[in-house]
Order: sequence, then structure tokens, then C-alpha cells
Amino acid sequence: MGVPLRKNVQFQLLWLGGAVSQLGTTITTLAMPLLIVALTGSYFLPGVVAGARAAALLLTLMPAGVWVDRWDRRRTLVWSQSVQALAAALLAAAILTGHAYVVVFVALAVVDGVCTAFAGPARTAAIQAVVPQDQLITAYAQEEARGHAARVAGPPLGALLMAVGRTVPFVVDAITFAVAAICAWFAKIPARGEQKPRGRMHHDVKDAARWLWHQTGLRNLTIIFLVLNLLGGASMLPVLALVASRGGTGLDTGLVLAGIGVGGVIGSLLSPRVTLAPGPLMVAVLVVFGACNLAMALPFGVFWPFVPLALTAVVTPLINVSVSALHSALVPEDMMGRLDAVSTLASRVLTPLAPALGGLLAGVLGGAVALVTFGALILLTAVAAAFTDLRTPESFRSAEADASH
Repeated sequence: MGVPLRKNVQFQLLWLGGAVSQLGTTITTLAMPLLIVALTGSYFLPGVVAGARAAALLLTLMPAGVWVDRWDRRRTLVWSQSVQALAAALLAAAILTGHAYVVVFVALAVVDGVCTAFAGPARTAAIQAVVPQDQLITAYAQEEARGHAARVAGPPLGALLMAVGRTVPFVVDAITFAVAAICAWFAKIPARGEQKPRGRMHHDVKDAARWLWHQTGLRNLTIIFLVLNLLGGASMLPVLALVASRGGTGLDTGLVLAGIGVGGVIGSLLSPRVTLAPGPLMVAVLVVFGACNLAMALPFGVFWPFVPLALTAVVTPLINVSVSALHSALVPEDMMGRLDAVSTLASRVLTPLAPALGGLLAGVLGGAVALVTFGALILLTAVAAAFTDLRTPESFRSAEADASH
């Protein structure tokens, strides 16, 4: 028996840093579009900014994944989060001095996206390095709970901080990234053992992509994640437009979006107990997502979307933890950074389009019609997924074990 997860100082430092920085990110997730809408009157421009960040993240993921497998994981986390702290501080300064132009938001969003591309694979590799295999599912569940707890507090806190002053949310964001960098520095993530000689970068990427392609079930799950990330991401700005059309304030919007965090915490607590294979679980998640998008359009008042958002968020950690555990069981350690980058890129390559698409449809059709449109498309994806091969090697082993009893 290894050290219990709650006493694993390295993991808990990584978790604490992630929790604090995630809180700062969720604060600005609401504060940023609210500020841009207030400055420009456009729902499309916040989508452009969010899309620029997503595009920068995706374009950087491949080289970042390769370099994370070659570089020191702790230093990569420290430097990427330190630069994110600086970017948030510069944005706060731009707002304070009256230079908060859309191009400034876009430029600093790009910097944040590039840093996130390094921090994500480095964090995945670091957790695998400090947590024993038999505790990884619990660790991933705790990671999910961290993110969703931040989503409970972040949106309403972002609205409240915006009321105090437009620069305040971004100052807080800068502080949280600095705290995360300090936690990563003290986590003492172990250095890798002797590394095999590395070839050129494109060969390393090709190895990881080839490995994923030959894992049929995992590959198909990744493709479905691609569609879900596009349609789910596109639904967020229509929610803001829907609440506003019903007379909601910025604080009301923050309280509605907190439903994502509430549901996510519940789902994170349930996720270690879920034994359903990733394939059937993905189909169930798609059905819930699609139905909840349709339900948000029901005319039940300003705060009604809180309920379907919370239900959607309950099932999100279930599939995330299931697939993360599957990756840890199947992916070789020296390929973890590259594979994380390849699978993330493959599942999110369309997400730069999501905010702009959602903002465009919300502006043209209204929030309710946009949500119904995206919900119907997600349900069609669920039907397609039900007839797709989503079996994985772990699923085969579980089925064989059940048959032997």
C-alpha cells in the first residue's frame, strides 16, 4: 500500500495550485465576455477572443506535447503559469489605463492559450508521476471536483468583482496563476529516468498519432469528443444571451453558470463508483447533453437554465474520469505528454469555432433557438455514437472477467 492520496504532498500541492488557478480562470470566463459586451455591445466579439485563445492552444499543443516529454515537468508548469500570471496582470493594466481594445484581449488570450498548451500535458504527466496507478481514478475524480468547485464560485464571484471594479477580476486571476506556479515549484515532481534517444519532433508526434489511430475504440471516442466539444462550447454564449433576454443581470448570469460547478462537484463524487464502460457511458452523456440543451429553452424564467446546466455537468466528470483512467492504463509513460497533446488536439480542433458560432447564432436567432439547434445536433450525435465501435482494451478485459464468474 502506498501513501494515501490525502497525504501525498506532491499531488496535493499540484491540486491546490490547480484549484486556485482554476478559480481565477472561471472568474474571468464570465468577467471577460461581460466586459467586452459592455465595451462593444457585441456578443460576437467575445466569441472571437475565446476562439483566438482556443486556436493558439490547439496550434501549440503538438510541439508542447513533444517538449513536455523531453523537458523537466516541474519547470514547464512553473514557467507556463508564471507567464499566464504576467498576461493577466498586463490585461488588468490595459483596462485600468483605458487601453482595453479588442486587439489587446485577443493578443493576451493567445498568450494564455499557448501557456495552457504546455501546462496541460505537463500537469497530466506530473500527476501520473506522483500518484500510484491504483489511486489514479481517485486522483482524477479529485481533479474533476476541483475544476467544478471553481465553477460554482467563479462565475458569481466574477460578476461581484466586476461590480467592484473592471480590473479586479483580472488582478485576482494574475494572483491565482502566481500561486499555482509557486505550488508547482514546491511539488518536487520526480525527474524522469534515463530517456531513450529522441528523433525529430514530427517522428515523435507521428508515433503518438499512430498509436491512437490503432486503438479503434479510443480513436472513435476522441472523434465523438470533437463533436461534443464543438456543440457544447457553442452553447455557452447562447446561455448568456438567453438570461439577458429574460431580464437577467450579470450577477444573475453568474448564478446560472454556477449550476455547471454544482453539478460537476456531484458528478466528481460519483465518478469513482461508475463502472459503465466508456463507450456506453459516452452515449448516455450525449443524450443528457442534448436533452438539457433543449430544456434550457423552456420559458421558466431567468434562473431556470441553472437546472439543466447542473444536470449536464453531473455527467461530464463521469466520462472525463473514465477516459483519463483509460489513458493512464494504456498509454506508455514516455508517450504521455505527446498522446495527451494528440488526443486533446484531435478532440478540440474545432473548438476555436465554437464561441464564434454560438455568439453568431445567439445574435441572429436568439439564445433559445440557438440552444434548441445545438441540442438537436447533440442528440443526432448520440444516435450515431450508439452505432459506432467504442469498445476499448479495458472494456474487453472487463467483459472477459465478468464472463469468467
